Amino acid sequence: MAKELYVGHMSYEATEDDLRRLFSVAGTVTSVHIITDPETGRSKGCGYVRMLTEEEAKEAIETLDGALLRNRVITVSVARPQKQATRPAPRRGKPGPAGRSGKKRPS
Repeated sequence: MAKELYVGHMSYEATEDDLRRLFSVAGTVTSVHIITDPETGRSKGCGYVRMLTEEEAKEAIETLDGALLRNRVITVSVARPQKQATRPAPRRGKPGPAGRSGKKRPS
């Protein structure tokens, strides 16, 4: 089991301090991060909490999944590893018509 936990269905008003205080009942919280919209800075209603040990993480899931935080019932589960961003494969093959590839047609 991992030490990183995913917290979902949070109130948009919940703060990192709220999460830290709540999760401290299960053990030592080493980090807290609430996911925010990059443009508005507003919470997306989810976040991550890292506990010191796997045992504390397990305790947090058992104790806090379904708990009330700022009048919302939260979900707590083991965080899944972040997916690596995939980039489109580079284009290969013939270049486009003259003028589009930067080369000029012979006159």
